[in-house]
Amino acid sequence: MKERIGFIGLGSMGAGMADNLLRKGWPLTVHVHRSRTAADRLIAAGATEAASPRELAATCDIVILCVTGSHEVEALVKGQDGLAAAAKPLLIIDCSTSNPSSTTALAADLAQQDITLIDAPLARTPKEATEGKLDVMVGGAAEIVARARPVLEAFTARIVHTGPTGSGHTMKLLNNFISMGYSAIYSEALSLGAKAGLTPQVFNSVISGSRMDCGFYQAFFDFVLNRNENAQRFAIGNALKDMTYLASFAQAAGIANPIGAAVRNGFATAVTTGHGEKFVPALSDIVAGLNGVSLVEATSPGQ
Repeated sequence: MKERIGFIGLGSMGAGMADNLLRKGWPLTVHVHRSRTAADRLIAAGATEAASPRELAATCDIVILCVTGSHEVEALVKGQDGLAAAAKPLLIIDCSTSNPSSTTALAADLAQQDITLIDAPLARTPKEATEGKLDVMVGGAAEIVARARPVLEAFTARIVHTGPTGSGHTMKLLNNFISMGYSAIYSEALSLGAKAGLTPQVFNSVISGSRMDCGFYQAFFDFVLNRNENAQRFAIGNALKDMTYLASFAQAAGIANPIGAAVRNGFATAVTTGHGEKFVPALSDIVAGLNGVSLVEATSPGQ
């Protein structure tokens, strides 16, 4: 008999994940964290709704969280009407991108209440979430990860057990550091090129298909070249949040991270100048604008 699954965080990633769970026969209960759009669709398809995280926990064996970060996770778990208030054994799978120090502290606290928390942050995009082909990095004890695996397989193509609780979130921060670092480098390089009269099209003709090409590059440049706003649906504000988590992790670990600090400051500049809601590839336009250049080629009426 399949375990009863609760889900909180039906955003661009979570909606597709929950769809896959329901389609693949998992008993699903949802709690509306923000928008009702996905929840109403899931309820119409057979999911049930809980009025609070506490009510959700009372009727479920496993709860998946897919929210913004540690602040939201802690509120949903430890709040007055949170998951822990149900006072029953529970497995919580945190698919958010959270601060590893928060994750490990929260897991230790919950263990005293017979509640197990593991971290399972995600890689790839809402498209793969809908297709059930996400990548997931899981931190937790081997026997708990084995219990969670059939649930995770409903919406993933690849599961990597990274180590103990907290290691999944650490690996996710490193993954995002690399991708946001690429974004900052692409943006600066494009501005330098534009200043010298090299268009993004010329830039792409050299990089695309070369050793410097990759899937992330292609998504980023789908925006730069084709103005596809949905090429990479990850907000600049969330990128700053993750780079701030990375800075906190580096400080706690006693590691110098000058590159991470530079990347974080680039995203902080974008946020403080009012661009936090834009998606990450728009950083290219923001950096260009701050440098007095444009990445959008001027076209005459006859072209």
